[in-house]
Amino acid sequence: MSGETRHTIGELARRTGLSVKTIRYYADSGIVPPTDRSPAGYRRFGPAAVARLELVRTLRELGVDLATIRRVVNKEVPLPEVAAAHAEALAVQIRVLRLRQGVLTVAARRGSSAAEVDELHRLAQLTRHERGQLVADFLGGVFADLGDWPASPGVIVSMTPELPDDPTSAQIEAWLELVELCRDPGFRERMRLLVRQHAADHDVPGLPRPDAVAVVRDAVAAALTAGLDPTSPDADPVVAAVTGRYARLRCHPDDADLRQLLLDRLVPANDPRRDRYLDLLAVLNGWSTGTATAPAVDWFIRALRARMPEPAR
Repeated sequence: MSGETRHTIGELARRTGLSVKTIRYYADSGIVPPTDRSPAGYRRFGPAAVARLELVRTLRELGVDLATIRRVVNKEVPLPEVAAAHAEALAVQIRVLRLRQGVLTVAARRGSSAAEVDELHRLAQLTRHERGQLVADFLGGVFADLGDWPASPGVIVSMTPELPDDPTSAQIEAWLELVELCRDPGFRERMRLLVRQHAADHDVPGLPRPDAVAVVRDAVAAALTAGLDPTSPDADPVVAAVTGRYARLRCHPDDADLRQLLLDRLVPANDPRRDRYLDLLAVLNGWSTGTATAPAVDWFIRALRARMPEPAR
C-alpha cells in the first residue's frame, strides 16, 4: 500500500469544516471518491481530497449545481468554461434583481396600487427600441416645428436619456420617474414653451448667446449663497447686472419692456420639474448633476417684480 496519508470522513470534516453527512453524500455521488478502505471497511481519502472538497464547497457557494461540479472535478469540462457560463448567468440574475428593486422602491415611495406596480414593472422591462420610441415621442412633441433652428439637433441630443443595458438600481428608479414626466401633458407643454423661449433668446446676430435662465443663474448664485433678500435695496446691483446683461444680449434698451420680456421668459422656467428632468437625465447618462436653476429663477422673479411698477387699474 502507498505511504500517502489517508483521511477518514471525520478527519476531512475537521479539516474542511464540512459536515460528515455532506462529505459522505459527495463520496456517494462520485464527486469525491474514496482512495481505499481501512481494514475495518471505513472509507479513506488521499491528500487531494481536501483540496477537492474545498473546490466543491467554493463552487457550491457560487451557485454551481452538483452535476456540473462533478464534471469539473472529473476533468470532463474546463473550470474556466464553467466559471464564464455561471458569471454570465449571474449577470442576468443581478440585472433582474436590480430591476425588481427599482420597481419596488419607486412603488413603495409613491404608495402605488397593484395596477400602478404592474405599469411600473412594464415600463422597467421595455426594450431599448421601445424606450427610444417613448423618448422620441416626448422630444418630438417638445421640438415640433423647430426644425429650422440650427441648435435644435444638439439640444435634442443633450435632452435624450439613455438607460444602460446593465443599469444600476438608481438608474432604473430614475428611468421610471423620467417616464412619468415625459407622459405628463402639462410638463410636455411647459418644455415646449421653454424650448421656444430658449430659441428666441438665441435668435440674435453674432455668436450663440446664453438664454435668460443662464444669465440669471450665473448672476444670482452669490446672492442665494449669502441669503440676500430679493426685495431689499441690497439686491439692486444684482437686478441691474442681470437686466443690463440681458438687454445687451437682446440688443434692446434696459427699460420696462425689456424687464417684462425677461419676466415672461423666467416665469415658465420657475418649474422644479425642469430641474428634476435634468437631474434624472444626468443619473441615466452618467453625467455630473448640474446646479438647480429653479431657486435662482424664483429669487430673481421676486426681485424683479418688487421693482416693477404696479399695473394700471
